[in-house]
Amino acid sequence: MYLTRVALDPRRRTTMIALSNPQQFHGTIERSYPGERRRRLWRLDTLRGNLYLLVLSEDPSALEPVVEQFGAGTPAESKSYAALLDRIAPGSPWQFRLTANPTISRAPESGPMARGKVFAHITPAHQKAWLQAQGEKHGFRLSEDGFDVADAHWLWFRKGHKGPPVSLLSVTWEGTLEVTDADAFRQALTEGIGRGKAYGMGLLTVARGEMRHG
Repeated sequence: MYLTRVALDPRRRTTMIALSNPQQFHGTIERSYPGERRRRLWRLDTLRGNLYLLVLSEDPSALEPVVEQFGAGTPAESKSYAALLDRIAPGSPWQFRLTANPTISRAPESGPMARGKVFAHITPAHQKAWLQAQGEKHGFRLSEDGFDVADAHWLWFRKGHKGPPVSLLSVTWEGTLEVTDADAFRQALTEGIGRGKAYGMGLLTVARGEMRHG
């Protein structure tokens, strides 16, 4: 696995459009990897006032289409994830950052053909509780005062030119976690958490010591 970072120029018109419609980023990322089409985790990050795109993939890529369309004029930076994954062990503490779409599915009210509905968690308390529940599934533990919601905002866009409207709540958490199940946690790191992965959700990154995710 490889984590690649591209510095973005938010003043470019193409970047402005993509920031309001994550499908633009998704499509350009997919064009950066020739061959078999597969979903890759990605996320937008702001670090020291600069905007970055992070992409986690099985194969390395210079992400040239991303750099050309949205970049700030510098090449992509890529590093192997192997050493980090090897250091994951039960009981190990990590600083983390996660952007995800916290939701709850509710069963249909009646009828065998009725479909359940998905609702977003809109309060910080429910958003924190959602992530703690995800930790139980994905091999990590969070203390109540060890993490917090750093950002939450809605994304509104259409799938394609004439597709249905989409609304997604994007929430970013930061803090410290403790690994409880190394295999499950590695899977969360490489496969993501929650819904909306095509739209920049689900990528969990970790670091030892000082927070350095971007």
